[in-house]
Amino acid sequence: MSQDEGFFRFRLYIAGDAQNSVEALGNLHDICERLLPDRHDIEVVDVFRQPKRALADGIFMTPALVRLGPPPVRRIIGTLSQTHTVLQALGLSDPM
Repeated sequence: MSQDEGFFRFRLYIAGDAQNSVEALGNLHDICERLLPDRHDIEVVDVFRQPKRALADGIFMTPALVRLGPPPVRRIIGTLSQTHTVLQALGLSDPM
């Protein structure tokens, strides 16, 4: 089974309803629905509501995406709007 065939687990750290956080969440949902239908899980952590968790996880900027699985863990900071770059960073390929 290749890495693209596994189940992907993501954690997205956001800052409330800030525009860049809303944009990052929307972009992540779009990517996952297009490339990983039924093969992904997204956990959203609002750093305003859980600041200690964000600090414990080493998150100092938002939005921040962490790919928890499959290994290795990967991190991306930003709105995830540059799809090609995001896919490369996540180890995914776009079939289009």
